[in-house]
Amino acid sequence: VMFGGFGNAGMPGQLIEALLLQGAGSLTVISNGAGAGDFALGALFREGRVRRLVASFPAPSAKQFRERYLKGEIELELVPQGTLVDRIRAGGSGLGGFYTPAGVGTELAAGKETRVINGREYLFELPLHADFVFLKAHRGDRFGNLSYRGTMRNFNMVMATAGKVVVAEVDQIVPAGSLSPESVHTPGIFVDAVVQVERHP
Repeated sequence: VMFGGFGNAGMPGQLIEALLLQGAGSLTVISNGAGAGDFALGALFREGRVRRLVASFPAPSAKQFRERYLKGEIELELVPQGTLVDRIRAGGSGLGGFYTPAGVGTELAAGKETRVINGREYLFELPLHADFVFLKAHRGDRFGNLSYRGTMRNFNMVMATAGKVVVAEVDQIVPAGSLSPESVHTPGIFVDAVVQVERHP
């Protein structure tokens, strides 16, 4: 499962809570971070629902993840942030992978194919896909077109392209045709379902 968001900005918190209530376990989670506190992503770790995390920044505030990881209950694949975005983009674009200099000469290079291009060493990185992608957007219409606000654009936009089933949590569902083409950041062709979760004042 991919979860959009950068920290709490753009995190589909209510969809994650619904997943928690649904009871799914042994999850592989792809997210920029590892949540914070006991809500949403943090709750999945607290309840032991995650088997593996692919992330770029499991922050020190991600207490629930840290406790499980230190006990050996969660596998972590640490990925540089730009590489994480491009692996997701490669998955959404149908690419077989790409070469990047990020991580060369570090522990992150262990077991990966390397190649020298124009005198510089690169690592080969594989694409990332997901069975499910949970997004957070500001508005969505009944065709699935999404419009983000501010930092909601972070990982949500690229993740929308890389999942088999894409569900968007939105602040407001608007009538079809009311979003101008210029304000559609994720076309509905990528989105399978839209769920309205109104913001609290």
